[in-house]
Amino acid sequence: MRKKLTRRDIVKGSAALGLTMFASPLKAAAPEPVAITPGLIEAALKEGKVILYSSMDLPVGEKLGKAFEAKYPGMQVQIERSGSERLFQRVAQEFGSNIHAADIINTSDASHIISWKKNGWLAPFVSEDIAQHFLPAFRDPDGMSATSRIYLSSIAYNTNLVKPEDAPKSFADLLDPKWAGKMVKDIRPIAAPS
Repeated sequence: MRKKLTRRDIVKGSAALGLTMFASPLKAAAPEPVAITPGLIEAALKEGKVILYSSMDLPVGEKLGKAFEAKYPGMQVQIERSGSERLFQRVAQEFGSNIHAADIINTSDASHIISWKKNGWLAPFVSEDIAQHFLPAFRDPDGMSATSRIYLSSIAYNTNLVKPEDAPKSFADLLDPKWAGKMVKDIRPIAAPS
């Protein structure tokens, strides 16, 4: 008997975007890479919409959505943009109420994936594109997620106020009470090429 393909099936197939999918329980090992077939696309077109929860900058998400819509004419991408922590809370509330609105989620906090995987909220899926273009080190070994972005977080200090030998050498050093009230955190995205 042939399985009826759904919108979620095509969304899983779009994993080449490097995003994390939600759906069914945890599996023991990554599934074999899957091709995006005309049948899969046809089934998705019947549902017609992909819902992306994302913490990425809205212009970047919109560009990603437009690229998906151009590749799969007839599909609409609905972007629900929020901060990672708010998305994390929203997903937990939705799963707690048995609501599964998101097809794909992109978070900037990798620890969320650990929690979602532990809760059985991720569906294993590896597209041929993910298998081909993402190094294994950037893919979950069970096929639950792929890393699509990495942020560099460094420690800088004012050389007029702190001598090099007194400067913190690690993030653990910042826990020293001598730095209390003397730190700022600056998050500046690196502009992606157009």
